[in-house]
Amino acid sequence: MVSVTDTAVDPRRALVQHWLTHELRLPITRLEPASADASFRRYFRATRADSSLIVMDAPPDREDLGPFMAIAGALGRLGLNVPSILAVDVQQGFLLLTDLGSTHYLAALNAGGDPEALYADAVTALIKMQVGGSGLNVELPMYSHELLDREVQLFPEWFLQSHLQINLLPELLSTVSRISTVLARAALCQTQVIVHRDFHSRNLMLTSDANPGILDFQDAVRGAITYDLVSLYKDCYVVWPRERVLGWLRDYRARALDAGLAVGADENEFLRWFDLMGVQRHLKVLGIFARLWYRDGKAGYLRDLPVVLQYVLDAAAMYPELNELHTLMTDVVVPRFAAAQARVVR
Repeated sequence: MVSVTDTAVDPRRALVQHWLTHELRLPITRLEPASADASFRRYFRATRADSSLIVMDAPPDREDLGPFMAIAGALGRLGLNVPSILAVDVQQGFLLLTDLGSTHYLAALNAGGDPEALYADAVTALIKMQVGGSGLNVELPMYSHELLDREVQLFPEWFLQSHLQINLLPELLSTVSRISTVLARAALCQTQVIVHRDFHSRNLMLTSDANPGILDFQDAVRGAITYDLVSLYKDCYVVWPRERVLGWLRDYRARALDAGLAVGADENEFLRWFDLMGVQRHLKVLGIFARLWYRDGKAGYLRDLPVVLQYVLDAAAMYPELNELHTLMTDVVVPRFAAAQARVVR
């Protein structure tokens, strides 16, 4: 007997159940939520007598399975630990995948896992992806100036206007556009490699073999070499002391150089790449996390906004080319932030 919720309330879950048991004829004993992400995708864990599988539910009117399937195959051929695809139903928007387990890096760290060992494994996988990515037999979009700017524009639209209730006057929008140009130029001058785009503690799974398992790679692009390092070391869900991050960056850069990757003329240039790339990512994330509430009704990410905001404040204070951003954040954003959080975070 499959354990399910009320299928009248969740019709797509009923479709998943039917696909597994009637079309694939799998002896499923339990079907339960495994995770959801910041898109319209969600995942179920389908348990059998002696093992479990994962079903990706990607509504076809909202999500395209093609990029996930193409990139999963490409990364698997590089020897990276990604889910294998066991069955596909493009019309319904379902994938049946191998199960990489239920312990992501964030849970492992919270349970006392050794960050040095976990992050060393993550960097090994990242460098393998960056080095091998040049030969992937899959076409990835470029992280172009247009895409970088489009991401930053989520910040005024959803964070400033919707969350902080700030009027988007032309002068303010011009300031954001100038900041976006600085950040885009800093990203485009870096070595361009395959970029996962969300290489962080909730998408890295602790596995006994070939650690880590890597999830949520379907939005991969070709872009700045520091982008995934920002996701990893300036994680929106776990914060590390600056000195520890600097040590990890030095170790990464040494290993990347040994692997033949171009990582800046010196450590200072590489660190500037990293910090400015972080500002671009975190301005985007401020917008996305706000949008998830105001457009999609997902409140869970609002509690992570203070961490993301602090990353932006810290970096903006360190680099003269970010003086305009520092002024905007300290004079306009910070005075309104606590009240905005109090209004919506329960």
